[in-house]
Amino acid sequence: MHRENNADHGRFKRQGFPEAVYAPGKPAKTVISICRKLAVSEGPVIVTRAERALFGSVKRAFPKAVYFERAKIVLVKAMKKKAISSGYVCVITAGTTDVPVAEEAAVTAEALGAKVRRIYDVGVAGVHRLLEHKDAISAAKCVVVCAGMEGALGSVVGGMAACPVIGVPTSVGYGVSFGGVSALLSMLNSCAANVSVVNIDDGFGAGVIASLILKGSKR
Repeated sequence: MHRENNADHGRFKRQGFPEAVYAPGKPAKTVISICRKLAVSEGPVIVTRAERALFGSVKRAFPKAVYFERAKIVLVKAMKKKAISSGYVCVITAGTTDVPVAEEAAVTAEALGAKVRRIYDVGVAGVHRLLEHKDAISAAKCVVVCAGMEGALGSVVGGMAACPVIGVPTSVGYGVSFGGVSALLSMLNSCAANVSVVNIDDGFGAGVIASLILKGSKR
């Protein structure tokens, strides 16, 4: 976590992805102050988990800021560089309630120069929907799978994809899903060796990792 007066504006140059501003718990003036410090970097400036009311304040300070409502991301400053790869990231959800987390991953990856292909609402309860997209999944350089409930979709996609699969367990489900813990444990126990897992609802982290995978596979 950063300090308000110690924003890591050199992270993009060092690592290829920026420090993000996590909005919850921060007043608008603090978010704006941090964004001003991060804006000196050549990378994008991203505010995560931002509500529309916060965007209004940020927009007044940064007129070019753009709000992605489903992702709850404010892109304060875009990256000027071209696409980092000729390939693409596939972002997949089990259901429509997983879409906000998936959009956080997708918008983050796009902000970092990745091409993204979205495939939503193709969970294992109707696996034929997923199989209709097998060619797109097979051709991807990286796949991000967002799923709640029992999280089985990560393993199924892992068995289809010839690339790294990033499982994102979501806090979607009834009582014994334990706010995403059930999906997290299922994904961690996947028998598909190409599946790795980020924290519950961590779309931002998945988007960063996906962009780095694309950067590493640039041809």
